[in-house]
Amino acid sequence: MVDRAMLRRTYDWCIAAADKPHALWILAAVAFAESSFFPVPPDVMLLPMALARPRRAWLFATVCTIASVAGGVLGYAIGALLYDSVGQWLIHLYGLGDKVEAFRASYAEWGAWIIIGKGLTPIPYKLVTITSGFAGYNVWLFILCSIIARGGRFFIVAVVLDRYGEAIRREIEKRLGLWAAIGAAVIVLGFVIAFRLI
Repeated sequence: MVDRAMLRRTYDWCIAAADKPHALWILAAVAFAESSFFPVPPDVMLLPMALARPRRAWLFATVCTIASVAGGVLGYAIGALLYDSVGQWLIHLYGLGDKVEAFRASYAEWGAWIIIGKGLTPIPYKLVTITSGFAGYNVWLFILCSIIARGGRFFIVAVVLDRYGEAIRREIEKRLGLWAAIGAAVIVLGFVIAFRLI
C-alpha cells in the first residue's frame, strides 16, 4: 500500500521543482536514462511539471524528446556494440532474452513501424533501442523514427496539458492516490505488453 503522505510529498516536490533551474536537467536525465537503461519513464516528472506550468509544457516536451532520442542512441549503441555483455544483461534483467531473436527478425519487414509504434506506447523504450542496435537497423532511420515516436508521445502530453492543464490538475489533486495507481498500472502494463509482443 502506498503511503499517501509520501505520495503527496513527492507530487508536491515535482510541482515545486517545475520552476527551479535544475528541473530541466533532472527531467532530461530521466528521459535520457529511460531510453537506454532506467526503468522509470520521464512521464513521472513531465506530468507534474507540466501541470504546475502548463504554458511551459511545450518546453518540457521538447527537452524530453531531445534527451529521450539521445538516450535512445545510447541504447542503440548498447545493442550494436555491447549486446554480448551489457545489452544481454539488460534484456535478461527484464526477462526477455528468449524473445529478442523474434523481435530482431521482424525488423526486416516492419522496422520503422516497430520503433514508432512501440515508442508511442508504455512499452519500455529501452527494449526497442537496444534491439534496434542489435538488429543492425539503419541508425539514421532509427533516429528519425525515434524523433517521431518520442516527440509524438511527449507533445501529446504538452497539447493536452496546455489546453486542459488546470482542470486536469484539479482532478489529479482531488484523487491523487487513484491517478498514481493508474500511472503505476500503465507502467506495469507496458512491461506485460513487452513480454507478449516483443
